[in-house]
Amino acid sequence: MKQTFSKLVLVAAVSLLMTSCYTLTYNVGNGAQNGIKVTEKNHYLIYGLAPIKTSNPTEMAAGAKDYTVTIQHTFIDGLLEGLTCGIYNPTTTTVTK
Repeated sequence: MKQTFSKLVLVAAVSLLMTSCYTLTYNVGNGAQNGIKVTEKNHYLIYGLAPIKTSNPTEMAAGAKDYTVTIQHTFIDGLLEGLTCGIYNPTTTTVTK
């Protein structure tokens, strides 16, 4: 019984440690030209199923025709998700013009 519990705890710990931050990057037009960055947070509930507030990369680009959008689940975002047990799930959107 004790050995089974120890294995279960080990498997749970390894699975938590193997999670990682994800990044999605895409270019609009020719991609970033000037290096000017604008960053906003996206707010979700229940493991990302219910959006509260999401950023609009087109508005963040402020009329630029060429820009790069990066959506990340950073370490801080993951920490907040872990502290709330998956109830609150932020991500970060960065637009580079």
